[in-house]
Amino acid sequence: MAQIIDGKQVSARMREDIRRRVETVRDRGVIPGLAVVLVGDNPASHSYVKAKEAACGDVGIRSFDRRLPSDITEADLLAEVAAFRANPDVDGILVQLPLPHHISEERITDAIGSEKDVDGFHPENLGRMLLGRPRFLPCTPFGVMKLLETIGIDPAGKEVVIVGRSNIVGKPLASMLVQKARGANATVTVCHTATERLEYHTKRADILIAAAGKAGCISGDMIKPQAVVIDVGVNRVEDASRKSGYRLVGDVDFSSAERVASWITPVPGGVGPMTITMLLSNTVDSAESRASRPADG
Repeated sequence: MAQIIDGKQVSARMREDIRRRVETVRDRGVIPGLAVVLVGDNPASHSYVKAKEAACGDVGIRSFDRRLPSDITEADLLAEVAAFRANPDVDGILVQLPLPHHISEERITDAIGSEKDVDGFHPENLGRMLLGRPRFLPCTPFGVMKLLETIGIDPAGKEVVIVGRSNIVGKPLASMLVQKARGANATVTVCHTATERLEYHTKRADILIAAAGKAGCISGDMIKPQAVVIDVGVNRVEDASRKSGYRLVGDVDFSSAERVASWITPVPGGVGPMTITMLLSNTVDSAESRASRPADG
């Protein structure tokens, strides 16, 4: 049976270190600040934002909150972002996605600016990551890398297969893992909805990362014996026995996969807690950079 990679436990340890970093930078006269902007009434987005704000309070990061109506114009939202970008007390800006259809997510992401893009999605930051000169790494892929590091798995020279090519997880994670750097240097294959004979690729993987957003699309018979399995997927499936009427599952069929893998992340409690923790870490990175700048700079 596979050993469980406990993302909650790893995240808790990392947050202790983040608290110490916050205390240190506060002693230098800088209070780390994260601006969180939420547009509309999407229940999942409200839940995510609430969790992020609670996490900020837990480690001592100041949270700047803005709740905006779903009918806000793109121009007005851009103005809100510009105000946070100009605020010297704000080290990072997070605009919760998805946004209403009449607003361009690309324009909003670009407007945040690379220097406060603690989500790691600004084109400049993605370009720096690709070149091996990162400023802020995208939070979920960064969390996956940290989990591998925590369990002592070095990707160097190993076959890594990523199922999913999103801009949020698949593409940036592939770019990070292929770097000639410590904790990376892997041979990476990216699979997607047009991949033929998916199981041919997944069964070659020493490290299999599922990020397709499709419940149970990876079963135990698609996994190489003793592979490390990282499940990034979070999917709702109906469950009449639950008060909510649903339960959360990953992209991996956990019951069959845990009998084959050496290590595996659960859903929930695996990658999810790491995403917010890496956001906190990036925000403190930004605050530390601010504390290092001359007073007039």
